[in-house]
Amino acid sequence: MPNTEGLRVGLVVSKWNTEITQGLSKGAIETLMACGMSSDQIVTWEVPGSFELIYGCQRMMSHHQDLDAIIAIGSVIEGETKHFDFVCSGVTQGIKDLNLMGIVPVIFCVLTDQTLEQAQARSGGKHGNKGVEAAVAALEMAVLGRP
Repeated sequence: MPNTEGLRVGLVVSKWNTEITQGLSKGAIETLMACGMSSDQIVTWEVPGSFELIYGCQRMMSHHQDLDAIIAIGSVIEGETKHFDFVCSGVTQGIKDLNLMGIVPVIFCVLTDQTLEQAQARSGGKHGNKGVEAAVAALEMAVLGRP
C-alpha cells in the first residue's frame, strides 16, 4: 500500500439504504485507518440518495481542495419500476464525468443489486465489503503519478 502520510480522502455517503451504505463507509474508513491514516485525514459528508452523490462529490472537490481522492458510497436496489435503471445509469455517468475533469479521482462504490440480501452480502457479509476495495483503490489513485 502507498504511504498515506499527508494524504486526505473524502467520503460522500448516501443515506438511502443506510444499513448498506453505513457498512460500506465503515469498511472504507477502517481500511484507510489500517493503512496509516488518522481520522483528521478523512472527511465524510452525507447526501440523501445515490443520485445526489454526483453533486456531493463535486461540492466536496470545491470545498476541500486538499483532498487526494473521494469515495462515492451508495446503494441502489432494484424495484418494480425503471427508476433503478435511470438512477444507476445517471450515477455511473456522473461519477465518470467527475473523473474526466481530472481534479481528483472519484472512486465508484455504489452497489447496484437486485435484492437487499445481495447488498448485505457485499457490504460486510459473505462476499466481503466493497467499501474496503474502494478505500484501497482511493489510496492507489491518490498517489498515481506522484514521484
